[in-house]
Amino acid sequence: MNSTAEAEPFDAIIIGGGAAGLSAAQSLGRALRRTLILDAGEPRNRFAAQMHNILGHDGASPAELLAAGRAEAQRYGVEHLTAGVHRVSDSTRADSTDKTGPRELVVTLDSGVQLFTRTVIAASGVTDVLPPIPGLAENWGSSVLHCPYCHGWEVRGRRLAVLATSPMQLHQAQLLRQWSDRLTYFHAGAGELTAETAARLRARGVVLEPTPVTEVLGDGTHVTGVVLQDSRTVEVDAIFTGGSLAPRDGYLRDLRLEREDTVVGSFLKVDAAGQTSHERIWAAGNIASPMATVPVSTGMGSFAGAAANGALVMEEFDLAEAGKNQ
Repeated sequence: MNSTAEAEPFDAIIIGGGAAGLSAAQSLGRALRRTLILDAGEPRNRFAAQMHNILGHDGASPAELLAAGRAEAQRYGVEHLTAGVHRVSDSTRADSTDKTGPRELVVTLDSGVQLFTRTVIAASGVTDVLPPIPGLAENWGSSVLHCPYCHGWEVRGRRLAVLATSPMQLHQAQLLRQWSDRLTYFHAGAGELTAETAARLRARGVVLEPTPVTEVLGDGTHVTGVVLQDSRTVEVDAIFTGGSLAPRDGYLRDLRLEREDTVVGSFLKVDAAGQTSHERIWAAGNIASPMATVPVSTGMGSFAGAAANGALVMEEFDLAEAGKNQ
């Protein structure tokens, strides 16, 4: 960024430098748009050593993918700034309120610096809020996992556990039976199972354990077991679970964008291209689609970037037709 960046509007500011944000940046950079990525440097998958089920990048680390994405975006003139965002609001600058000229948004950083932009793409992801069980967070991303398609192959045939935090883990337990026939479902966090559900799981050899888990045993790399409320220890090699998801979208709160309530929380409501209820703000990745994997987030970012560029193209034609070409 140069010394005048605070005053001159960007075509797009992307909040979040993960797969969705970098993909959006590449679309916009290749469209010759002046684009800035604001990245707090805390991608959701930073706890994992490797990523899987990603075409062309199977086994790569999250850091490797992001470094490659940043380098690609920079080739197209995309700028990058490590910074947190405090607030996004409608600009009140005189030029931005001219009904025949382009409107702007103002992005206020945690440092107090204000940046102006014609569009914003929110791609700052979510935070996984895990149950407060000792040892669970310490092994998160290594052998405490959440996605069978991302990690199931690596633990196939091992002693697996599903630690329920909600009724959603029932589906996870059924799914994981595909990867191992040594599966225990710790279902205290999901409530009592119906007789029909219990019979269905037992028919596939799933062990049902109703006693709550009080501790996860492991060294930060590999779990070895769980301790139950009655002091028993059950040996396991990997745990699948899912806490609540907290979208990192607090900087948009003043705009009161429309939201949708889902089984995993309240998320921004977007259309097929990622546009929110604000005509100049798009959202991509987990911030809008909590179940999106890296490939899905990448596609969402590409689509949102193209949609934002398309909106700017139409605006520029409107301005030209109105006799106020910029």
